[in-house]
Amino acid sequence: MPDYRRNRVAGGTFFFTVNLLERRLDLLTRHIDALRNAVRSVRNRRPFHIDAWVVLHDHLHCIWTLPPGDADFSARWKAIKIAFAKSLSPTERLSPVRRIKGERGIWQRRFWEHTIRDDQDYAAHMDYMHYNPVKHGHVARVSEWPHSSFHRCVEAGIYPEDWGVGESIEKDFGERAD
Repeated sequence: MPDYRRNRVAGGTFFFTVNLLERRLDLLTRHIDALRNAVRSVRNRRPFHIDAWVVLHDHLHCIWTLPPGDADFSARWKAIKIAFAKSLSPTERLSPVRRIKGERGIWQRRFWEHTIRDDQDYAAHMDYMHYNPVKHGHVARVSEWPHSSFHRCVEAGIYPEDWGVGESIEKDFGERAD
């Protein structure tokens, strides 16, 4: 079995990519309110700061900052995934292994996490995340995607409204699928 190592930095800031098991589905945007409720519920029990977030049809990216002395983002993701899955009717296909284990077939079991190292790394991940709906061909302009913290960042003066138009923002983040 693979040894998944997580960089557990108490009070750290982390970039995450979390995928649906069936990448062809649109569950995250179709059930965006259920996802928001799941996140809200977990944040009430285990606080964390949402620096930024973008939800696409089949995956999401976000940046969180955990409270001082707390490094347990895995338990938060587990709780979010469970709460979201419980909010949906069980209509997904299940593998025999998932059926035996009593699991749902909504999420990929793992998620990708990156510890933010510095301001430049933070900015690069913010750009990558917010440009993702354009990268995947969902919209022509970053500002057109409704399920993104980009709009909040525009209001805060972090990005201009037309950011990403006519630019290539894609960054090399290593060998991983998003």
